[in-house]
Amino acid sequence: MVTVDLVILTLRASVLQVLLVERGIEPFAGCQALPGGFLSDEKEDLHAAALRELQEETNLDASRLHIEQLGTYGAPERDPRGRILTVAYLAIAPGLPEPVAGTDASGAAWTPVDRVLSGQVRLAFDHRQIFDDAVERARTKLEHSPLATKFCGGEFTIAELQGVYETVWDVKLDERNFYRKVQRIPGFIEPTGADRRAAKGRPARMFRAGPAKALHPPLTRPEGPHAEEES
Repeated sequence: MVTVDLVILTLRASVLQVLLVERGIEPFAGCQALPGGFLSDEKEDLHAAALRELQEETNLDASRLHIEQLGTYGAPERDPRGRILTVAYLAIAPGLPEPVAGTDASGAAWTPVDRVLSGQVRLAFDHRQIFDDAVERARTKLEHSPLATKFCGGEFTIAELQGVYETVWDVKLDERNFYRKVQRIPGFIEPTGADRRAAKGRPARMFRAGPAKALHPPLTRPEGPHAEEES
């Protein structure tokens, strides 16, 4: 049997959060888990199944998300119901709304990623491994791809983009260093020609995602937890 599971990440109040559901049925009834479920039939496409489960369990609009396949998980005893493989997906979007639980989920809510990483929130099945892999995928892709712009709206400031890197990487970056590095990467971001007026200080220039599919040179992640970027 085959299931799909989703790790959905977003920034809410400048905190990296993951969407979790409370299972309403056995196994692991009452436990927190990633949204997902079985293929509806033998003809259903995996990607289509992921989008369907997203809608059924959380009532979120899949068209707003960046979604990519993360990996396949098939340890023999990962599911007490029998030999079940799951294909996991990573999804990212800015400012997602409150989810609405449905089907076999009795609840759905955004949870700070740190609460899962620290073990305060335990996940059913092997979802902790899937979650860890997804967070690391996001952190790594921020170095080599324009994935950070998927956490932003259609227009954003460089300070807001820096906030994405700092939150996802859990680091503090030097403002001038970051501005210089971002500006020298061809096609990463491009100015919209508009400014955002501020109550104090100079208006902030607005940018949007550029056409680049990869970052050359890459933005290197500082090493270690709570690391600070070298100037």
